[in-house]
Amino acid sequence: MQFYFNPLNPACKSLTGAFPRNEIVTFRIYWRGSGEMPRDLDASFVYFQDGKDRTALSMHRTDDGFCVSLRFHQIGLYFYYFRISGQYFGCGRWRDGVLTQKAADMRAWQITVYEEHYKTPDWMKGGVMYQIFPDRFCKAGDLPIADWKVRRDDWGGQPTYKPNEYGKVLNNDFFGGNLNGITQKLDYLRSLGVTVLYLNPIFEAYSNHRYDTGDYLKIDGQLGTAEDLDRLVAEAKKRGIRIILDAVLNHTGADSRYFNKYGRYESVGAFQSQSSPYAEWYHFRSFPDVYESWWGIDTLPAVNEHSESYQEFVFGEYGVLKTWLRRGIGGYRLDVADELPDFFLQKLRTAVKEETPDAVVIGEVWEDASNKIAYSERRQYLQGYELDSVMNYPLKDAIISFVQSGNTAQLRETLYMLIDHYPKETLDCLMNILGTHDTPRILTVLGGKPCADKDEMAVTKMSEAEIEAAKKKLKMAAVLQFTLPGIPCIYYGDENAMQGYQDPFCRACFDWVNTDEELLQFYRKLGAIRAAHPVFCDGVFDELFSDNGCIVYERRIGKNAVYIYVNNSAGVYNIHFTGTFHELLRGEVFTDNLTCNAFSYGIFTRKNK
Repeated sequence: MQFYFNPLNPACKSLTGAFPRNEIVTFRIYWRGSGEMPRDLDASFVYFQDGKDRTALSMHRTDDGFCVSLRFHQIGLYFYYFRISGQYFGCGRWRDGVLTQKAADMRAWQITVYEEHYKTPDWMKGGVMYQIFPDRFCKAGDLPIADWKVRRDDWGGQPTYKPNEYGKVLNNDFFGGNLNGITQKLDYLRSLGVTVLYLNPIFEAYSNHRYDTGDYLKIDGQLGTAEDLDRLVAEAKKRGIRIILDAVLNHTGADSRYFNKYGRYESVGAFQSQSSPYAEWYHFRSFPDVYESWWGIDTLPAVNEHSESYQEFVFGEYGVLKTWLRRGIGGYRLDVADELPDFFLQKLRTAVKEETPDAVVIGEVWEDASNKIAYSERRQYLQGYELDSVMNYPLKDAIISFVQSGNTAQLRETLYMLIDHYPKETLDCLMNILGTHDTPRILTVLGGKPCADKDEMAVTKMSEAEIEAAKKKLKMAAVLQFTLPGIPCIYYGDENAMQGYQDPFCRACFDWVNTDEELLQFYRKLGAIRAAHPVFCDGVFDELFSDNGCIVYERRIGKNAVYIYVNNSAGVYNIHFTGTFHELLRGEVFTDNLTCNAFSYGIFTRKNK
């Protein structure tokens, strides 16, 4: 038996992707066998909510298959498949459209049903994000430095990576990048089309990465003051840029006013006394030396999110989140969102939206965020009560795989998974990355020179020829990053051909002296194209053609469309388009036939008459 079903085809599933509860959705399967569909066939639509019993609904026979319509009254994750005359058919590849016959424990399709009032910030959509590691972006003057911190006077030098005599990497070398330095470079950022600026942690901390928060209500003195942040926010706003801060709420620093392991703060920390006002924030197995910490790292004691006093400190009227929102920031990126319980994320979203309704909440999630299981629990990130967006690691991996191999399979399947599983509200503001402070630099990844250890990473650089080859791949990757659903996020310096393996080599200083003007202009052009075409805000994605090595797709709102092709193969493809078109990257004009040359890419629109 051969039947056709593709959940991304509205003829098969009337609502594309995730949808709000109480909406009527119709499922249709189509006969694709030889001859007429046998009269004795019957079909059922079998579905079940995550972890609950299955329900089978009889499907109505049509002239060319079967159909059924229903409503989902509860938010949550559902799975479904079809039973046709006693045989089970389930999920194959999205675009193939051929029902795959499996055993009863076969893989089912997924439905994400979300809360009907779920809305994500419109200002995110269609923009360009830029991520900054504050100590390494730009330095404007020398600010006072604590005596345990090491001041580096060699901007651009190698970050310290070797452990000390006790086997620990202290991450306490500081190059002096600061908030005023970022403010000085806002015009540069705006030239790239940047509309959202995401800063790695800026609150007081011991380390240069500042994920070991010492004081949530104080800007790290090495970066500046609260007034410096105010100035940055105000100047960014003049240029149409919003600031997003990193919120590290699963753990604090051991060297903090809350834990105070080393007695550097005037407070009585949880490490010092079980009578500390912060004692219930932490889990001690044997007071004071044995406590729960993030991934067993003793400098990062884990917080008890169930603590009412901690919740008040974070969510309260004078708590951390609302304090900084009142200073005009645009929202938060949540570090290790997997480590924060659902109830905590729900309270967090409520607190943020109470203070600033259009603030954004982005989660660090490395997998499909719609069905993620963390610590044996299915997470509820995208069901309307928690996150607006997540870091799009699946798409990052798929783009890199395509650019390196020329195989479209992973890229296509990842795109269809995101479109099928995520709410459109989420899809349009996904944080599309090619690299971050936690991954090797994209140019280094595309350069393809593996290293065995950090000593080798510290000295390995690409030749000029290797850099040029990697840059060609980077441009192709950037075209995909800037034109697929979501908002591209440039990791600082990627647009300037920065190299670097894993942490800390991916966190080097921006080179403001030796800039790659050719690559910068390419990124500026991509940013300008996004700004000029509203289809990149919330336009639909549709694949027009694909082969092993080449993909052509469009982003469309009504009659307005932008077309993109990426050909990462040695072949040449001639594709017929009716009309005259303007290619936006090179300024070329063509009529009727698009030639996709080997290892090329393009973005084009229909030319006005």
